[in-house]
Amino acid sequence: MLGPLNRFIRVRSARSEALGAMQIRPFVPSDEPAIVELWNKCGLVRPWNDPHKDIARKLEVRPDLFLVGVEGGKIVACVMAGYEGHRGWLNYLAVDPDHQRRGFGRLMVVEAERRLFEAGCPKVSLQVRTSNRAALEFYRKMGYSVDDVVSLGKRLVSDVVESPSTEKT
Repeated sequence: MLGPLNRFIRVRSARSEALGAMQIRPFVPSDEPAIVELWNKCGLVRPWNDPHKDIARKLEVRPDLFLVGVEGGKIVACVMAGYEGHRGWLNYLAVDPDHQRRGFGRLMVVEAERRLFEAGCPKVSLQVRTSNRAALEFYRKMGYSVDDVVSLGKRLVSDVVESPSTEKT
């Protein structure tokens, strides 16, 4: 079995061959419109999550783990990773539909994993909607497995802006 460092050395070598023209770099504020457009194209935006607020929140906590993939001057992929000292998380992995099936999603995950590992992260978790079979298969092929847990959530701040007709009086 390969140790974590050996695995990254092997993947890094494959990464440099597959990367081609896509460059991975940290997010910069001028990327925001293109990132939100990419998330919309990929069906990641939901009414209860304001993407602009999600970006602003991420920029307050480990902005170096918000990665962008650029090809030919255009943003074609991104991933938002996080680490709070116990477990790493991957959120908002997106690859432009016109650029899928070229290994870009895999490269984004590998780079996020590498940065998390370098930060001392022992495990990475993520959430996938049960209806998203393609994403589940993608992550399975990358070595992720279903944990025997139930994901619970509690919204502390609402991102939904109520219109005047729906506001409570």
